[in-house]
Amino acid sequence: MKTILALLLLLAACRKADSAQATAAAPDPDGACRQLLFEGDRFIVCRDPEARIELRSAGADGRPLRSFAALEHVLGRSAGQVRFAMNAGMFDAEGRAIGLLIERGRQLHPINRRAGGGNFHLLPNGVFLVRDDGRAAVVPTAEFKPDRRIAFASQSGPMLVIGGKLHPAFEADGRSRYIRNGVGIAPDGTATFAISQAPVSFGKFARLFRDGLGCRNALYFDGSVSSLWDQAGNRMDSFAALGPMVVGSRPVDPA
Repeated sequence: MKTILALLLLLAACRKADSAQATAAAPDPDGACRQLLFEGDRFIVCRDPEARIELRSAGADGRPLRSFAALEHVLGRSAGQVRFAMNAGMFDAEGRAIGLLIERGRQLHPINRRAGGGNFHLLPNGVFLVRDDGRAAVVPTAEFKPDRRIAFASQSGPMLVIGGKLHPAFEADGRSRYIRNGVGIAPDGTATFAISQAPVSFGKFARLFRDGLGCRNALYFDGSVSSLWDQAGNRMDSFAALGPMVVGSRPVDPA
């Protein structure tokens, strides 16, 4: 009896260990996004080391875009180069950023260091940025330093992973569950974006970036309007009005 009990306990432990691993489905050869199973939940992870990463929030008239369809229209012929896009940062009721927003080297909104309520102010929050040489980073707001070489930046919060450690306010698997999306920096320096397929806790989402994707720094984007545009996957979410959007694109191979 003791032998059977020991075997059952060993089997349960193995299953638990397996569930904590990140298992990727076969990626679409034409796409930058793939499905990933992590701790029993499915996520979509988008990354392309060769993609140009930029932020878009408004059209030429200065009015917020609010949707991927509007973004596609503004991009015109170059829309076909989009590999993926996601909502990327906190915004007000009109779709305008409430934290730092830099597009093409121009600051559209200053950094927000005020205290307050809500996820954005669950300190530390942080900044996702892309320098003019294409290098991306995620830094806590307190460590952000203005730099003329920053081409794009969006402030959001809270931080998910800070220097390899999870945000100190997160429970292991708290009751707050939403479809969430965010960004982390992979070990090779590539900006890596993820969105959950079902509601998940902050703790699990943060572990996805640290343990499943190997990111030492990661930032939360949202948990109520989290949306994805994946051209190769034939997906363009349109259920909520968006604010700033991050876009990954590169020239289409003529072949």
